[in-house]
Amino acid sequence: MQQIFTIFCLILCLTVVQQDAFAQQPNHQFTFRQNWYNYFTPIRSDEPGWKDIFKDSNTRGFEFAYGRRLTGNSWIEIPLKVGLIPRINANKTLGQNRLSANVDALIQHEFFKYGSLLRPSVHLGIGSTLGSKKDDLDFNLPAGVGLSLRIWENFYLNARSQYRFSINDRHGWHHGVGAVVNFGGADPEPPKPADRDKDGIPDLTDKCPDLPGVASAMGCPDRDGDAVADADDKCPDVAGIVAMMGCPDRDSDGISDLDDKCPDAAGSAAMMGCPDGDGDGITDGDDACPDAKGTAAFRGCPDTDGDGLGDNVDNCPREAGPASNKGCPLADRDGDGIPDATDICPDKKGTAAGKGCPDTDGDGVYDNEDRCPDKAGPITNKGCPEIKVEDKAKLERAVKLVQFESGKAVLLQKSYTVLDEVVAVMKQYPEYSLNIDGHTDNQGDDKMNLQLSERRAKTCLDYLVSKGAAASRIAATGYGETRPISDNGTAAGRDKNRRVQFELYVK
Repeated sequence: MQQIFTIFCLILCLTVVQQDAFAQQPNHQFTFRQNWYNYFTPIRSDEPGWKDIFKDSNTRGFEFAYGRRLTGNSWIEIPLKVGLIPRINANKTLGQNRLSANVDALIQHEFFKYGSLLRPSVHLGIGSTLGSKKDDLDFNLPAGVGLSLRIWENFYLNARSQYRFSINDRHGWHHGVGAVVNFGGADPEPPKPADRDKDGIPDLTDKCPDLPGVASAMGCPDRDGDAVADADDKCPDVAGIVAMMGCPDRDSDGISDLDDKCPDAAGSAAMMGCPDGDGDGITDGDDACPDAKGTAAFRGCPDTDGDGLGDNVDNCPREAGPASNKGCPLADRDGDGIPDATDICPDKKGTAAGKGCPDTDGDGVYDNEDRCPDKAGPITNKGCPEIKVEDKAKLERAVKLVQFESGKAVLLQKSYTVLDEVVAVMKQYPEYSLNIDGHTDNQGDDKMNLQLSERRAKTCLDYLVSKGAAASRIAATGYGETRPISDNGTAAGRDKNRRVQFELYVK
């Protein structure tokens, strides 16, 4: 009994120690199982001819266990088992089973988080087997595995298999099935400071304790996040600056956008934040002549010729004229409403946008500047249509395919077809002129190379003219070896440098 009492004291101490060490761990569990035992009982004899043998017996019992969480998935468990164990009788044979108990202290680790459908586990610990007699006492090292199946939130079905390593050679298996119930919540947390609006800022320092806010605004709401509380923010939905009471100042003129009539253009307070470049007291936004000082009668414009029309609407601001003729003298030969004095095309009816000239082909380039007034084209090409990609490709192909006899300005027969394509392109674009540039590699005399390049360019010109191209539209120039496009140090590079280039352009 003294040994039994010692074991219970040891278990009690372990329980008290773990409760003190892990007082902050929140969860508990209670387990009930029915167990099946398989003990091995030794039969030993010192008599000659006897050998140590073992006999086993299968019996049943019950288990009750209390567990407490140590860490996230680790528990300490104190199980109490009550059941039967086999005993050896006086004849050294397996006798009647006796009532016994097991008291253990186990560490159990589960592999899946709490709440999972399945929770496999392993356990290891120390244990004892107690019986009704003194020699029934045995110490064990139990180890095993288990599996829990969640049925409800805190209720699991459980199966466990355990092998007990015995000091007195009374080893055996314990297999059990039962249920596990988890209970108990987290230990109470220390009371938090009062925070009525739940914004994480204690009421003692919260200037708006009944409205959720942010720390940068001392606990008050700040929708635009500019550190100015909404109650003090004149622009609560637009981030601004403290100096402007929460409003922005996009043009940085010292006047907040809320009060600035021109928030994107820096101005003065006298003009309500708007600029007045000419200083005539009329803001640029309302001034028809923001760069010329005028009067309110003419919307900020002057009347230089004094004809009663502001310069902004006077087509002849330095010559007095009637309003019916937009302030210009009546002379207008082409009758386009634009006085001859300002009409660039006084004999051809045009538009005010074209300064009296028309845009016949409607390409946005007026006839006085349009090299192709009857054909639409971009302004970058002086109003002429751009050369099509396929036609440009023909000119580029000619650079590679037009060839001459070696050292001569005599075209090879295969070059004629290529040059015929160049003639066809010229006829397709009659407004364009053609430059023919001859080039050589750096082999031989510089002067002879220059002369050869000139003769070859001239040969191409003569051929094109012979095929119907206008000589007035073609210019031929030789550059010799002065404009290489590749490395003259290689045969391939020199071959590229020996070329004749064809370029169409608008004069």
